[in-house]
Amino acid sequence: MTVNEQMEKQGIWLFRFRGILPLIVLGFAFYQYMLTELYPERYLLEETHYEIYFEIFCLAVSIFGLAVRIWTVGYTPANTSGRNVKGQVADELNTTGLYSVVRNPLYLGNFMMWLGIAMLTMNVWFVVAFILFYWLYYERIIHAEEQYLIRKFGERYIAWVNKTPCFIPRFKGYVRPTLKFSWKKVIKKEKNGLLALLLIFSIMDIIGELVVNEPPKYMSIAIITAVVLVAYFIIKYIKRNTSLLEERGR
Repeated sequence: MTVNEQMEKQGIWLFRFRGILPLIVLGFAFYQYMLTELYPERYLLEETHYEIYFEIFCLAVSIFGLAVRIWTVGYTPANTSGRNVKGQVADELNTTGLYSVVRNPLYLGNFMMWLGIAMLTMNVWFVVAFILFYWLYYERIIHAEEQYLIRKFGERYIAWVNKTPCFIPRFKGYVRPTLKFSWKKVIKKEKNGLLALLLIFSIMDIIGELVVNEPPKYMSIAIITAVVLVAYFIIKYIKRNTSLLEERGR
């Protein structure tokens, strides 16, 4: 088996279990965050008035990543840019919108979302380890996806690859999306990401402060999380029992 075949095989396997990556990152991030709370003298910004601004910045980085996902998903047609895990699905080749400036905008959004959480630990080495782990993990997934798309779309895909960077956006040559933005699709597809993000920041703050016998710093985020949690179950009910969120071709 060639190296190319090995990477594709690994990528297919990792694609099926790519939902595990957030759990791995979350577990290590939570542990490092607890160390930050318990031993603040080990970290540059702890016990200074800059700490709160840095943590807000971390949340902003994660929210930016979610915004990238929302922007991407909102302009895509059905059976593309999905959360499928059983195998690759691509009825069409997306080449407009964010796909005209970067080939993997959803993975870029994921990276920014989890980078914010990794940064929250204030551990430089953990952040570096996360970046390397994410790179190795998704390098193989992207490789497997590209092999699938080459076989399906041929020269059209290769032509798009040759002018579009893989992960670092190049905004020169941006092409407007061909479809209108669909909030219905965003609500259906990205509600999980928003809720998970807010829950993670809220729980880490609450537990982290309880460990050191202090009140949570960001009760406003906890309140927003509670509201989003209620909205999440309402949307789940609407999606399961009505057609309000259905949209032809999206």
